[in-house]
Amino acid sequence: MPPFPFSAIVGQDEMRQALLIAAVDPAVGGVLVFGDRGTGKSTAIRALAALLPPMNAVAGCPYNCDPASPADLCPHCATTPGARKKSEKKAVPVVDLPLGATEDRVVGTLDLERALGAGVKAFEPGLLARANRGFLYIDEVNLLEDHLVDLLLDVAASGVNTVEREGLSLRHPARFVLVGSGNPEEGELRPQLLDRFGLACEVATPTDIATRIAVVRARDAYERDPDAFCAAHAKEDAATRKRIEAARKRLPAVTVPDAALEQAARLCLALGTDGLRGELTLMRTARALATLDGAGTVTDDHLRRIAPAALRHRLRRNPLDESGSTVRVERALAEVFA
Repeated sequence: MPPFPFSAIVGQDEMRQALLIAAVDPAVGGVLVFGDRGTGKSTAIRALAALLPPMNAVAGCPYNCDPASPADLCPHCATTPGARKKSEKKAVPVVDLPLGATEDRVVGTLDLERALGAGVKAFEPGLLARANRGFLYIDEVNLLEDHLVDLLLDVAASGVNTVEREGLSLRHPARFVLVGSGNPEEGELRPQLLDRFGLACEVATPTDIATRIAVVRARDAYERDPDAFCAAHAKEDAATRKRIEAARKRLPAVTVPDAALEQAARLCLALGTDGLRGELTLMRTARALATLDGAGTVTDDHLRRIAPAALRHRLRRNPLDESGSTVRVERALAEVFA
């Protein structure tokens, strides 16, 4: 069955906007989607896979190495003569990381078949290798085991997966956009991992009748005839794909004025965010949003539109303020941009 079309998703504008921003600029740091069950979180993330433009990769490379970036090649491509000249178009990988996955399955391990059959110590790449230059998706990310969280934190910070297994020692590129979804009622996310996500979106069950009917009709039509439903939305998905490609090309030319950076800093100071990651994320996401809009310069409007998703998960707990994080961000926006 083909994936549900991205353009057919009803509502959930903040989530769709965040995923498009991550597709345009992976440097934003990933997307976290928290909300009720049955609100389209997994559907939207998997729909993104079919929407993404194909990428150039070294032919036959299990790590999806970019032939245009010699500094980021895996050990095999770096030592194989002529490997950089052979490239192929590949779909951008969107890899699921199951909650019950073992550490060996995630980072890779010794290829037992070759070890027993040929007596050769060879590396069998894991999920992080497959996700290189793509997306790593974790459903129910708040239930992920602590040892896997620690592993992901190390790899996400360095962009390199280091494996020491059964006499093997290997390093390979592992740069991916981390995408997680979950239900806050089932547990909180560790602060260290939460801080690694560039954007955090809140999704809720629609409360108006018209939207609920539109969602049910779309899902029913998809399940009754997936091919026809996808064909009906193919033109819209193609237009979105072209929009992503054009935005990627324009991104380096988008400017961020000092006035916009000053407003971002004022906003983070007003909210009391730790460190400077808040300003960096605001700058990167506002720039990606501007290029999606076709603008050449980041404006206050771009900052206001993306600030809740970029900052709501970076706020300290305030026992004297029972307001939700989104309300606190909106209140600060009203003060700073008054």
